[in-house]
Amino acid sequence: MFGIVRPCGHRLGESLKTQWMAHLCGLCLALRRDHGQFARVVTNYDGLLISVLTEAQAVNARKAGTAGAAGTAGGWRRTAGPCPLRGMRTASVAQGEGARLAAAVSLVLASAKVRDHVADRDGLLARKPVALAARRVADSWGRAGARGGSAVGFDTALLVDAVDRQVGIEALAGPGTPVLTVTEPTETATAAAFAHTAVLAGRPGNAAPLAEAGRLFGRLAHLLDAVEDREADAASGAWNPLTATGTSLTEARRLADDALHGIRLALREVEFVDGKLAHLLLVHELGRSVDRAFGTTSCGHAPEASFGPPQGPYAPQAPGNPYGNPFGGEPPRPDKRGFWAGCAAALGLCCTCKVCCADEYEGAWSRRKREGWCGNCDCSCCEACECCECCECCSCCDCGL
Repeated sequence: MFGIVRPCGHRLGESLKTQWMAHLCGLCLALRRDHGQFARVVTNYDGLLISVLTEAQAVNARKAGTAGAAGTAGGWRRTAGPCPLRGMRTASVAQGEGARLAAAVSLVLASAKVRDHVADRDGLLARKPVALAARRVADSWGRAGARGGSAVGFDTALLVDAVDRQVGIEALAGPGTPVLTVTEPTETATAAAFAHTAVLAGRPGNAAPLAEAGRLFGRLAHLLDAVEDREADAASGAWNPLTATGTSLTEARRLADDALHGIRLALREVEFVDGKLAHLLLVHELGRSVDRAFGTTSCGHAPEASFGPPQGPYAPQAPGNPYGNPFGGEPPRPDKRGFWAGCAAALGLCCTCKVCCADEYEGAWSRRKREGWCGNCDCSCCEACECCECCECCSCCDCGL
């Protein structure tokens, strides 16, 4: 379960939380149905945005049993059987072409991620037998993603081309190279996926603004990943786009804030039937993801934005150590897990509900400390919005919608 949009259930409210879980489970089950049980390990939070966007544009999308522009004969929802991750409860889950497109995109991008780990000889993948097996899995996922994309009219070659170009661009990037040159392949891939949701929903007029929203979302995803991995990459000697291009955190935050503003403007041009969940995820929760990555809630345009540890009475007691080690110096940084070990850890986190309920848990692959969705949850009126289920209709939120 990876992704940058990780909403808190308390902020979503009961209705939107149910819808969000329907798309998450729908993506997982679409992967199992079309590509086998093991494919479910590529389920991710950002991939379900494609399913959310498709349904948000379609007529009568919320009515189970009613076929829409992209729905199947059984409608946009179906009742799924008991699942351990839902406490062995049944649930209404999303189905149709939106979920299938999300599954195809997730598979292709996961395939590229595995190949990248193999090329970098990360962890267990440094061993030839394991690398060979991983490469076969990656090839299988790539072919499965291509078949799934073709079934819904989406050419996954666009994603594969973007991934291939990324390698060459990173090899040529150096100090002075604009960081947006490095993020371009990711932007192109996400723009294509977002735009295709308009085709599936039967609203071709939405394709252009959704492509713009997808392009900026891809930029954000790349930037935030670089920010979160910056220190770990420096310690391990791994390539990082910010370090390689000499981009400061202040400049990265400015670009992130500009992307957030651009996504909000692009979504205003999209004709939604029911865009509450899409708006909350792509505007409000995405903004929180930026704050989480930079460790600050201040505006990135401020002339002296601070990305360091907290100041005042809660400041670290030892220099360079946020935990106040009385002996000084940095604590040893845990090594990242390899792909397969990370998959096993991710399954364990999900089965034990630590991702949802724990105040803090260890990231499956990075092993960095992360907050649980509902850990230390600060749900104000505007954030929870339980009275209207979305901040876009809240008079206290100036969303311009």
